[in-house]
Amino acid sequence: MSTGAMPAPEKLVVAGLTKRYGDFTALHPTDLTVRAGEFMTLLGPSGSGKTTLLLMVAGLLQPDQGRLAIDGRNATYAPPWERGIGMVFQNYALFPHLSVFENIAFPLRMRRVDEAQIKAAVGRALDVVRLPHVADRLPRALSGGQQQRIALARCLVFEPSLILMDEPLGALDKKLRDQLQLEIKHLHRQIGTTILYVTHDQQEALTMSDRVCLMNGGRIEQLGAPQELYFRPRTHFAADFLGESNFIEAKVARREGEVLELACAGQERLIRANAGAGEAAGAGVRLMVRPESLSVTSQLPATGNVLAGTLLETLFVGGTTRQYIALDGLGTVFCLELTAPAARQLVAGDKVFVSWAEERGVVLAEDSGGQS
Repeated sequence: MSTGAMPAPEKLVVAGLTKRYGDFTALHPTDLTVRAGEFMTLLGPSGSGKTTLLLMVAGLLQPDQGRLAIDGRNATYAPPWERGIGMVFQNYALFPHLSVFENIAFPLRMRRVDEAQIKAAVGRALDVVRLPHVADRLPRALSGGQQQRIALARCLVFEPSLILMDEPLGALDKKLRDQLQLEIKHLHRQIGTTILYVTHDQQEALTMSDRVCLMNGGRIEQLGAPQELYFRPRTHFAADFLGESNFIEAKVARREGEVLELACAGQERLIRANAGAGEAAGAGVRLMVRPESLSVTSQLPATGNVLAGTLLETLFVGGTTRQYIALDGLGTVFCLELTAPAARQLVAGDKVFVSWAEERGVVLAEDSGGQS
């Protein structure tokens, strides 16, 4: 018998959910399961379908087909107030004429909670967002970051089983956004509620999420832990959207079990990579290598994959250095390394070797415009 922990129960189950506007399909049939206590991020560019999916979960948009369940109950066409969810928006949506206390108390008053319980619950919510001293202020007396935290407190105060967040940090400057990313992450750990979060910001998704649902063209492109999407993207879109990438065109010289040997135009040496599915000898493939996985040297490395080229430019960026290399017979790649103050500097025009460990390259599948 397995001694592993039982998986958390299913909080939200989406099955075949679809939304069309005339001939345009905003969301193709989509399946998604979010477990209790999970922080799931819907990530993707504008028009990818992430907000459409969130609004259908919220009950603010009706699907054309499919089903969704919350806590095992069919909620496909249930009104928003029957779903037990809270929402946090980018524009805070605070009532400007009400005090912070009354803004947070509003959901409880709508539920006819008695005054003593309201006072206690609002106090707890203000403590959670670390703003107990602003209860009597009006929203306009608060900074943008404080207003967003009050919006979060208003969402938490009635203890929803599921919290939906639609680009909640989009209107904030970078420093404040970075700070609130960590605060929301810590808050999630503290209260243990389930969060479905929408953003187009890859850093937010990687920083905050238990799992990331990457969307593209109204479909789910890839779903997994942040580390999985970053280090093992399945398609060119996933690799390109998350982080910075180098793409190298190659042809399969031979396949040995789960390892491919690849030939690159203009290069003498074969390179090796873990095989995906279906690559046969003679097939053209695209290999992705993250810039921080590359090393650049003037001497031929003894191990790892090696490609020859010419150094085009070196950019010193403080703690890191970016080097751009024109590979012989191929395109340009760049390397990101920690700056070593005592190292001998390579100069533009030097003949160099670019190397990386075999396991750090990823053979990508052909993009299909998303997959559900």
